[in-house]
Amino acid sequence: MAHMAQNQASRKKGKKVTIENFYGGSTQGKEENEEEIQKNSEHASQNGNTQQVLEDLKLELIQKMETWKEKWEKEISCLTDKNAQLEKELEASNKRADKAEKQNQSLMTRIKHLEESEMIKQQESIKQTQKINELEENKKYLTEKVTDLENRGRRENLRIIGLPEKPEVNNKLDIILQEIIKENCPHVLEQGGKIEIERIHRTPSILNPQKTTPRNVIAKFKSFQVKEKILHEAKKKSFRYKGAPIRITHDLAANTLRDRKAWNMIFRKG
Repeated sequence: MAHMAQNQASRKKGKKVTIENFYGGSTQGKEENEEEIQKNSEHASQNGNTQQVLEDLKLELIQKMETWKEKWEKEISCLTDKNAQLEKELEASNKRADKAEKQNQSLMTRIKHLEESEMIKQQESIKQTQKINELEENKKYLTEKVTDLENRGRRENLRIIGLPEKPEVNNKLDIILQEIIKENCPHVLEQGGKIEIERIHRTPSILNPQKTTPRNVIAKFKSFQVKEKILHEAKKKSFRYKGAPIRITHDLAANTLRDRKAWNMIFRKG
C-alpha cells in the first residue's frame, strides 16, 4: 500500500508512474523515501486513486511484456534460423564426407585391382622370360646339334675355291678334280691313277650374274682318309690348276664358318 500511495502522490505532482517508481526504484535516500511514502499514503487514501495507479502499472507491465515477448520471439526465430542453417550445413558436410569416403573406397578398390593385375602381369612376364630363356637354350642346343650333324655329314667333303666359272669346266668337274690331284699331289692317287669321288658340284647351284667371283666347288670323296691326305697337302703348299692358283679347304657348315671368321678377326686384333 505504501508503494501505491507513493505512486499516487507522484501522479498528483505530474510524474509518470512506472514500475521502478512503484517498487521504490528512486535514487533518493532511504529516509526521504519513507517520508515520501508516508505522505503519499496519506494523499492516496484521501483521493482514492489507488485503482487508477494499478491500472497504469498493469498497462505498463503488459506493454513491457509485449516488448520483451517480441524481442524474445525475434531472438528465438533468429536462433532457430541459425540452427536450421547449421543443420543444413552439417547435413551437406556429412553428404560430402560420405561421398568422399565412397570415392576413397572406390579408389582403394581400383588401386588394389591394379596392384593385383600388375602382380599377375609381372608373374606372367617372369614366366614368359623363363620360357623364352628355355627356348633360347633349346634353340642354341639344337643349332649346335644340327651344325655338328651337318659337319659330320661333310667330313668327306672338300671345298675348291677359285676354279674358273666356264661351261667347259662345269660340265666335267670330276675329270678336272682328277687333273688337280695329279698336278699338285700325284702320290695320293689310288691304283689305276684315279680317286673315287661320290659326287661333285658347284654351290650355290644357281649362278648369280651380279657376282664376278666363281662359285665354289664341293667334292665328296668315298674315302675320308683320301680326303684328309689331299687337305694335308693343300695346307703345305698352294694348289694350282693349269697354272692358276686355287684353294682347297674343309667343307664346313655355315655356322661353323661364321664362328671361325669371328674368332680369326679377334685373333688378328689381338
